[in-house]
Amino acid sequence: MSRRVASLTLDSLDHLPSDCRHCVFWELAPHVLAEAEKYGQTDIEKEAWVSGVLLEWGSCGKTISVDGVPAGYAMYAPPSAVPRAVAFPTSPVSPDAVLLTALRVVEGFEHGGLGRVLVQSVAKELTKRGVRAIEAFGDAGAPESMDAGRRSCVIPADFLLSVGFKTVRPHERWPRLRLELRSAISWKEDVEAALDRLLGSVTIGSVPSAPVHATTTQTSVSAAHFVGE
Repeated sequence: MSRRVASLTLDSLDHLPSDCRHCVFWELAPHVLAEAEKYGQTDIEKEAWVSGVLLEWGSCGKTISVDGVPAGYAMYAPPSAVPRAVAFPTSPVSPDAVLLTALRVVEGFEHGGLGRVLVQSVAKELTKRGVRAIEAFGDAGAPESMDAGRRSCVIPADFLLSVGFKTVRPHERWPRLRLELRSAISWKEDVEAALDRLLGSVTIGSVPSAPVHATTTQTSVSAAHFVGE
């Protein structure tokens, strides 16, 4: 089974589940949302929002596929770009955090750890961009499963807790949770530190030079450097 995570683009918007492709719960203020739904323009509004965030801020979503088949997605943005955020009783989002708005694994791909993979991919990208934390509003009344049976536009609080988020403002239904990105990548730093210690303990002995004959032409060979992620 081959998994592939990619950044969300305008071209890959149609890889989202149909109801999510047309949903602008997070992207529009409630009164604007009502107008968009009235005239059946939510898909256009979704595309316009993604386009604007991409141009002004950068990547705002991840998609995941399994053997080439779309299997889920996650979306995130600065709180200032998410009108719905201010409507929650546990707002506002902390000024040093990016808001994770949506995350869903489609039917048929549940219970395979894809939701966790999406969170890790978002955390990795935002860490590279200098973001300190991710926050999300959780739905404490929703099941933990990220499958297609869940129709809430808010991520289940139990799922967020299971992938490392901590509650920063409790609420009986809409808690706000936070994932510190330094702690999210601590495993990587631990591995790198272990490798440094290992390499530091290796002693490379000197190798005697082979005799050079007068008729031998010396050739200088330059080494190529490869940078791996």
